Amino acid sequence: MLNIADTLRTWCRERRPFALATVIRVSGSAPLPVGTALAVDADGDVIGSVSGGCVEGAVYELCQQVLKSDERPTRARFGYSDDDAFAVGLTCGGELDVLVQRIDPTDQPHLIAALDEVASGRPAAVAQIVDGPEELLGRTLGFTGDGSTHEAAAGGEQGKRWEPWERSVAGQARALLRAGRSGRVEVGGDTTTCPERLSVLVHTHASRPRMLIFGAVDFAGALSEIGRFLGYRVTVCDARPVFATPARFPHADEVVADWPHRYLAATEVDARTAVCVLTHDAKFDIPLLRQALSLPVGYVGAMGSRRTHQHRLELLREADIPEAHLARLHSPIGLDLGAHTPEETAISIAAEIIAHTHQASGTPLTRHTGPIHHRTTP
Repeated sequence: MLNIADTLRTWCRERRPFALATVIRVSGSAPLPVGTALAVDADGDVIGSVSGGCVEGAVYELCQQVLKSDERPTRARFGYSDDDAFAVGLTCGGELDVLVQRIDPTDQPHLIAALDEVASGRPAAVAQIVDGPEELLGRTLGFTGDGSTHEAAAGGEQGKRWEPWERSVAGQARALLRAGRSGRVEVGGDTTTCPERLSVLVHTHASRPRMLIFGAVDFAGALSEIGRFLGYRVTVCDARPVFATPARFPHADEVVADWPHRYLAATEVDARTAVCVLTHDAKFDIPLLRQALSLPVGYVGAMGSRRTHQHRLELLREADIPEAHLARLHSPIGLDLGAHTPEETAISIAAEIIAHTHQASGTPLTRHTGPIHHRTTP
């Protein structure tokens, strides 16, 4: 649901009830991932998408029905039908399950709190029950990045039954939030927490992953632009102050004049961080790569010719860098796209980062069979 957080926040602030349709399961080549949502307010205004257009009309009708009749949450499955070419279904051949529920903002202050965090750019998560007892279906719990928990106001049996397994949901939700990933978790099914097995979809909004670009060159300018477009918080770093200026890199979130290895040793990184070394100068590259390859970052790539790469490997081995660390190095950086210009090269580098992040091959889809969309498990 956080894909439409801005509009949902406005509707919640205006105390405007709405119906929320959330993708809770996908299989095959369904076009959008689990957690994607569409919402409809009482005036019929719609925001978001659950299928890229294939089944939007049917989901819109379900939303209006649930919103107007104040029904309990309902689930619907959409897939491809060979029997009727005009039937509502996914032309891509996949299947998806959608949960449609009515949201009354006055009953869910925790949702407003989570959406406020998202609007401010701070980490937040919303846990949503998507499978389990009917009376619990659709129930939500909100979390902020500082560890605070916001629960929906609810009385009666519903309120009593949330408490025993709230701690389990909170722990798993915060783990997903730290990793910057959304996904389904299973809780309950035992005598110590909750007798029923519950499936909970955790929607996360994490801080932006970092892209650290070393070398204030033309390629860095193009890469900083595409990195920001992809949602990274981009830093350009170079030891030469005359080149490391904000005016030369307007798309970077920050530009740092410092020795690359010294900056990297002092800055914060995590498993989502992409380190791109574009200097192809040994006096910068070797101490920087020695540092980068020892850190738990997601991607390390270095620019240069194959001759430069071989010489770089020799110097790194002389510096006693373990082979296991060297195996993490993407060099020469980027995919084989025949790139020549800085812009083409930036696309080549970004494409390799995307493929590496999703554990994909980076080869043309025409050479593959099976599902197009890769699904990762939390």
